[in-house]
Amino acid sequence: MWNAYWRAHPDQVGLDDVPTVERFGDHAELSDALLDLVVSGRKRATATLVKEFAADGVPLPRVGSHWIACDASGAPRVILRSTELRLGTIADADEAFAFDEAEDDRSLDAWLVSHRRYWDRVCAALEIEWSDDLEILFERFTVAWPEAPRPLAG
Repeated sequence: MWNAYWRAHPDQVGLDDVPTVERFGDHAELSDALLDLVVSGRKRATATLVKEFAADGVPLPRVGSHWIACDASGAPRVILRSTELRLGTIADADEAFAFDEAEDDRSLDAWLVSHRRYWDRVCAALEIEWSDDLEILFERFTVAWPEAPRPLAG
């Protein structure tokens, strides 16, 4: 998948650009549900605890960097490209970001409930305690590959 993207868009990939390979969520059902939102075109944002990157030994993404999103089985499905990154805490989430994450009813209230529940599980796995002061990377992205089909001219 990466090689096909690179051949089709060499201007978008630097020689040292190595994508990370990741999946959404912390369990198979959630991973596939979130990936389906990406593939459908609804989900264009995600939020990750900075401590997750550190625990995985992965550097924080940069604007323009790529990542390969896999389904729950580990099969690559799409290549995403980071378009906006900002650090903050859960207090920095807003309605627009919650809408772009496209989860639940897309409201900030639902986002706060579901993400606190999710990060409680993540923190338990990392053996740390959830706190509203933990640093979060708020990321917006585009689907870089496969390209969306273009409508026929007619």
